[in-house]
Amino acid sequence: MLKHVYGGLLACLVVGSALAQGAMPVIELAAGFHRIEAEVAATDQNRQVGLMNRKSMPLQRGMLFVFNHENTHCMWMRNTLLPLSVAFMDAGGTIINIEDMQPQTEDNHCARRPARFALEMNLGWFAQRGIKPGTKLNGIDKAPRPQ
Repeated sequence: MLKHVYGGLLACLVVGSALAQGAMPVIELAAGFHRIEAEVAATDQNRQVGLMNRKSMPLQRGMLFVFNHENTHCMWMRNTLLPLSVAFMDAGGTIINIEDMQPQTEDNHCARRPARFALEMNLGWFAQRGIKPGTKLNGIDKAPRPQ
């Protein structure tokens, strides 16, 4: 019994420490049968930092940006070392457009109409899987609310 209590306390301390250090929650999304582990950037600070300064990212991993309002949001690649593709999505998780982005550039890559979400994946991830505008991602309803 005591072992379980200490184990539970240790788990709470580890999770609490990760959250205090700005670790982002991870949710599972799906594009058809393609699984995505998405870190969720739902706070201003997390959205501003995004994937900056990372040197690698697993193939099935990405970052979901949750915006406060639907708008024609734009992304750029300042201090981002990885080439990425970004899919802008409406509130229901349907892809509006997908843009390819080169590392360490300040070009704007924008949603073609108001978007509520953006999902960054490794460059070419969407194209290699035949995922195009009009595709709906499942699991978007599990994303934390923006802060």
